[in-house]
Amino acid sequence: MSSLYSLLNIGKIIAGAGSIAQIADVVASFEAKNIVIITDQGVWDSGLVEKPKTILEAAGINVHVIHDTPPEPTVDQVNAICQATKAFACQMIIGIGGGSSIDTAKIVSVLFTNDVILRELVNGKAQLKRKGIPTLMIPTTAGTGAEATPNAIVLVPEEELKIGIVNEKMVSDSVILDPELTINLPKHITANTGMDALCHAIECYISKKANPLSDTFAIKAITLISRSIRTAYNDGSNLAAREDMLLGAMFGGISIATSSTTAVHALSYPLGGKYHIPHGLSNAILLPDVMKFNLDVCEEKFADIAIAMGIDVKGCTARDAAKKMINNLYFMIKDLEIKCDLRAKGINEESLEDMIEAAAKVTRLLNNNPKIVTKDDMRMIYKKLL
Repeated sequence: MSSLYSLLNIGKIIAGAGSIAQIADVVASFEAKNIVIITDQGVWDSGLVEKPKTILEAAGINVHVIHDTPPEPTVDQVNAICQATKAFACQMIIGIGGGSSIDTAKIVSVLFTNDVILRELVNGKAQLKRKGIPTLMIPTTAGTGAEATPNAIVLVPEEELKIGIVNEKMVSDSVILDPELTINLPKHITANTGMDALCHAIECYISKKANPLSDTFAIKAITLISRSIRTAYNDGSNLAAREDMLLGAMFGGISIATSSTTAVHALSYPLGGKYHIPHGLSNAILLPDVMKFNLDVCEEKFADIAIAMGIDVKGCTARDAAKKMINNLYFMIKDLEIKCDLRAKGINEESLEDMIEAAAKVTRLLNNNPKIVTKDDMRMIYKKLL
């Protein structure tokens, strides 16, 4: 456990079915008259932006929508969105969508108030000195928990790697969690993003940075997600399950804010950075095998996770309970029909060395894994996915 630990707080969280109706009140609390909504094409096409936009305009607020945030935005694409936002004389930014839109909104917010170049932020040559303009985050997937983290991920094409910017000045000012915005989420996205959220909670619980604060949120996230992910997948209109998933994803994000993800995310980044495999999917397929790798140093914690997942471990030793937990991850992926043909993505044995070299650079996360991960270990884990 870390000797020192802290919790970064979102300014205000409004949650529950229909909570999107509060959006104008949130914006008014910041006295903002010109706001920009940053979202992606899929969310825009689904019509999810229409209701909040209408509510805001009815309250006399000027709204400009940028709806072309790409799934894995590059440094240059985020810069372009920032320039478009500045042209509107924006006073507040609302991110609506998944992790890419919310991360982009966070970055744009701080670029407004800090005289820095994004590429220098990404490579660590520049630091944020001031908090950004006010933000409101409205997730429409239950996955990244980006609304609760001080992190933002961008793709650096020349390195074929996604890199995280981590700074507490990017923590959201406000969050709305409305499960009604997630009921039409496609089944495969429900599965992939839900497993991403579970991955965050599990990794944060076993991380070297784990602490009493992160543990509290991580265990609750595991409980909520484990009891509802299959229901949300099979019955997307089940609001109770959708609310569990949204809360679980946010609690996972809060865990990240005070702990950290580990080797799953480190090995996941090359799959997204070079081969454009969606982040949630790459984490999902890596999670069981990385946990199996960690088993011998995480028996007690895995036993805790098994209990949080609702697994019957009565009479089990810690090791047996831990094995049940790992097996349940494999069952969950099967039940959610999560598959990824890496060879169809152009990944084969010859690709492994480049992937290993890229993953090895993600020391920010590898150093938090409870067990040292060598390049040979990475090769073994990657090979299992082929």
